[in-house]
Amino acid sequence: MSKLAINHWAKEDRPREKMMLHGVATLSDAELLAILIGSGNKEDSAVELMRKVLGDCHNSLNELGKLTVDELCSYKGIGPAKAITILAAAELGKRRKEEEVKERKAILCSRDVYQYFYPLMCDLPTEECWILLLNQASKVIDRVRVASGGLTSAAVDIRCVLREALLKRAVAMAFCHNHPSGSLRPSVEDDRLTELLGKAAKMMNITLIDHVILTDGKFYSYADEGRI
Repeated sequence: MSKLAINHWAKEDRPREKMMLHGVATLSDAELLAILIGSGNKEDSAVELMRKVLGDCHNSLNELGKLTVDELCSYKGIGPAKAITILAAAELGKRRKEEEVKERKAILCSRDVYQYFYPLMCDLPTEECWILLLNQASKVIDRVRVASGGLTSAAVDIRCVLREALLKRAVAMAFCHNHPSGSLRPSVEDDRLTELLGKAAKMMNITLIDHVILTDGKFYSYADEGRI
């Protein structure tokens, strides 16, 4: 009986579609490897072929990574390009495991926000607006520039700010912008932006913990002033 090609499988059983629908963690090792090689041979689909290879490796990815290109090429349907792809993926997995996990910085107060952004923004000739996206433990997920402008202002689209926070699954954020003039006095626009951003974030169950205005060597914090 001829094999059933992957593109004839039920959509939820195809590796790529399965990953898109249910997440990468739901795929077996053979399915992940099948995505890498793309195709099998006349008798075996890519998934079936990789099941055979893994079976010969006692279903150990560690053993698979020790195979040579020639050993992988002994399987019908695997040529040098596919073999190199498999071994490159195995090496990446090894390097990821060995890589030291970098501790994310916790943002616990206004000075933490200021110190985080000061090296980046202290010498800017024009105004820029950034957000720090934080997880449940108040540790930094990412930083994103959300606006840049002239000497005295930068237009901020609140929808874009919230979009970044939602995409990164942030539960809290800190807003920071610089005043190239050196003045720490918040403008009417700064006050309005802080109010609107705080209300919009709250609707999305995201906490705006602070809005920090930064100059060279000094900062103003809405949170410290009790205005958030």
